[in-house]
Amino acid sequence: MTAEHWQALSRELDRWSNDGRRLRLWLRDDDAIAPSHALDRLCALAERFSAPVLLAVIPMLAEPALAPALRAMPLLRPCQHGVWHRNHAPAGGKKSEFGPDRDAQAMDAEIALGSRRLAELLGPAVLPVFVPPWNRIDPGHAARLPALGFAGLSCFRGYRLGPQGGPRLLNTHVDVMDWQGGRVGRAPADLLGEIAAWLAAARETGTQNAELGLLLHHRDHDETVWSFLAELLNAAAHPAVNLADPGLLLAPPAPTRSRT
Repeated sequence: MTAEHWQALSRELDRWSNDGRRLRLWLRDDDAIAPSHALDRLCALAERFSAPVLLAVIPMLAEPALAPALRAMPLLRPCQHGVWHRNHAPAGGKKSEFGPDRDAQAMDAEIALGSRRLAELLGPAVLPVFVPPWNRIDPGHAARLPALGFAGLSCFRGYRLGPQGGPRLLNTHVDVMDWQGGRVGRAPADLLGEIAAWLAAARETGTQNAELGLLLHHRDHDETVWSFLAELLNAAAHPAVNLADPGLLLAPPAPTRSRT
């Protein structure tokens, strides 16, 4: 069954190529705090396929040893992942570190504290992208991120900025993990079906240039995930696909137009 799903993805990419469409595939990995075997595997995967990864680092939990490790891993591009990765949502609410109930001034000071810690630890390698834990941040808080030095905000799927705007959105679209099913890797057939369906929907709306973000969590990956990622990145050698550098995605998106 999985072979059929790989073939379906290949056929969809062929359609993109034949129509002159281009896909920018990019990777984001969350919850980095320390060197580990899993981080080494992520780095090896990035190097094998020349695939830069936006690495979301938790500022106040990051260990000093992470700094020399990342200096040897230039394809892992660090950015700020919240501050403490603490849940401040009211009881019964969805987890969030930056929900609407939090005081704006106090929260801005906290984010600035995390930024200073990352700058002290990792220096100029840190990209000006903010990744809120659990992919949630109140739009009112998001609107103030540019004033705090952030050019990008990365959440998940349908997150939208509010009327006050905010930084460039770099949403991810597909999560490789099954969090409800035991924190295990999702079945490759399900992932491939989701990616192919996303591509088909974008093509049918006339999109010429699209960005598809894949969400990773190296500390939780099982062998199913690692194997899938290697196969997917190998398939990304297709002429319709460009493995994009997250730093370059901070530029305004290329205009899209419908084919007539």
